[in-house]
Amino acid sequence: MKKIARYILYFILLLIATFSIYAFASGRTYLFRAVWYNFADIDDYEKFSNNTVTTDVHQPWNLAAAYNKEKMPDSLGQMLQELGTVAVLVVKHDSLLFEQYGEGYNDSSWSGSFSVAKSITSLLIGAALKEGKIHSLQDPVGNYLPEFASGKKAAVKIIDLLTMSSGSDWDESYSNPLSVTTEAYYGSDIYKAAIGVTITAIPGTLHRYKSGDTQLLGLVLEKATGKSLSAYAAEKLWQPLGAEHPALWSTDHTGGHEKAYCCFNSNARDFARLGQLMLDSGRWKGNEIITPDYYAASVKPCGIPDESGHPCDYYGYQWWIVPNAPEIFYARGILGQYIIVIPDKQLVIVRLGKKRSPIRINGAPAEVDALIRWGRTF
Repeated sequence: MKKIARYILYFILLLIATFSIYAFASGRTYLFRAVWYNFADIDDYEKFSNNTVTTDVHQPWNLAAAYNKEKMPDSLGQMLQELGTVAVLVVKHDSLLFEQYGEGYNDSSWSGSFSVAKSITSLLIGAALKEGKIHSLQDPVGNYLPEFASGKKAAVKIIDLLTMSSGSDWDESYSNPLSVTTEAYYGSDIYKAAIGVTITAIPGTLHRYKSGDTQLLGLVLEKATGKSLSAYAAEKLWQPLGAEHPALWSTDHTGGHEKAYCCFNSNARDFARLGQLMLDSGRWKGNEIITPDYYAASVKPCGIPDESGHPCDYYGYQWWIVPNAPEIFYARGILGQYIIVIPDKQLVIVRLGKKRSPIRINGAPAEVDALIRWGRTF
C-alpha cells in the first residue's frame, strides 16, 4: 500500500510540474488562478482588483402604496429558492413595489452581474454617441484602436460589435480553461486578449454571441472618452441616476482595464435604476442619457443571421429580447442575473442569484419566463 501511495504522490507531483511548466512556457499563467478558483460566482469581486463607480446625491426610490403586500406565487418562490436567488425586486410606475432577499444578502450587498455588464456598456456607448465622443456607430473600430486599422479588422465597425457580428473567432467557452474567455476573466491583460482575435467572417453578416465584442466596445469607450469605464459610468449613469451605493467594476489588474463584458457589481435597488432608465426610453426623470433613436435600436432585434441561418430575433444592442413578446427586453448574466423591462406594465424586475435554469422557454431561461408571467399580474 505504501508503494502504491508513493506512486500516486509521484504522479500528482508530475502533473503539477507539467501543468506549471506549460503555464509558464505558454504565457498562460492565468491558468493557476482559473484552476484555484475553478467556477465563477457572484462574489468574485473579492478575488479581483476593482475600480469604483462613484455616486453623488442619492435619489431614493418611492415606495408604492402596496409595497411588499403582493405575494409571490409558491411555484415561482420554490423555483427561485432552488436556483439560489439572493434578490428579487419589482419597480412599477417608478415606485418600489416588491423586494425580497436571501442567502444572507440585503439591499446594499454587492453581487456580480456577469453579462448584465454588456447592457451597461451598451448604455455607455449610447451616452458617448449622444455626447459626440463617438461620431457614428458606423465608425470603424480602427478609428479608436490602432490594431484594427488594417487588414480584415479594418472592416469591423462599432455597430458590428454592438450586434455581436464582428466576425471574430473569439471562443465563447466557459468550461475550457484554454479559451480566450477564461483568459479574459482570470488573466491580467484583457487588452491583449481582446485585440488578439482573427476576423473569420465578413463583419455584419453573422450574429454570434461573443464577450470579446463587448470588451472591444469597452476599449473603444476608453479611447473615445479619455476616461476609464468606471469613471464614465459614474458620470453618465451612477450619478445622474442617483444610485445609493458605489458600484465596483472588476479590472484585469490594479490600474488596468475594466472587464467591460462582465463583472459590474452592485445591488438590486441600484440595478433597477438601469431598468427604469430603459423603461423611460433612455431618460431619467426627464434627463436624456441616451437618444430615443439609440434606445429604440438597442431593444429591436438586430435581424442578422445567426449560426442557425435564421435572422436573429432575440438580441439588439447588447440587450436580450423575448421573441414571442418583442416589446419585453432584458439584461442577462450567466448565473441568472436579470434586469427585465415590461413596458406595457411600466414594470422593472431585477433578479440576482447563484444559478439559472437550464430549461429554455421562448428562448429565455425558465425563471425569466416565470418572472415575466408574474410581472404581468401586477
